[in-house]
Amino acid sequence: MWICPLCQQQFVNTNQVHSCRDKELADFFAGKSEHTIALFNHFVDEYRQIGDVRLHPAKSMISFAARTRFAYVIQLGKNFIDVVFPFKQPYEDNLCFNKIKPVTGSNDYNHHFRMYFIEDINDEVRKYMRMAYEIGS
Repeated sequence: MWICPLCQQQFVNTNQVHSCRDKELADFFAGKSEHTIALFNHFVDEYRQIGDVRLHPAKSMISFAARTRFAYVIQLGKNFIDVVFPFKQPYEDNLCFNKIKPVTGSNDYNHHFRMYFIEDINDEVRKYMRMAYEIGS
């Protein structure tokens, strides 16, 4: 693992291009509702039950990482959070993703999950969370 000498983030690739933590979690929470922050914290807690995760706030998203990054919170809305799970194939047969899109210039498919309530993380969502975590491990 390569560790950036400026921000101490760990990467698989040497000299990995990244944002050197130009944002903090607090930057994403500014002006957000207690409900939205509670959703985010619940999502983090659910991942911590799966395994060890690190959070990497960047310019436009918060990445979740084990060995590599495996999930991204791309929006903290008024009463929801939007999460993206990148997988190598589309998982069309599900009830949890509101959008599945191929990533341009990649073999990945971004699976978009919008969380409105803590109960939205059910067994199906946990299955995909574990799959993403295993890819990042």
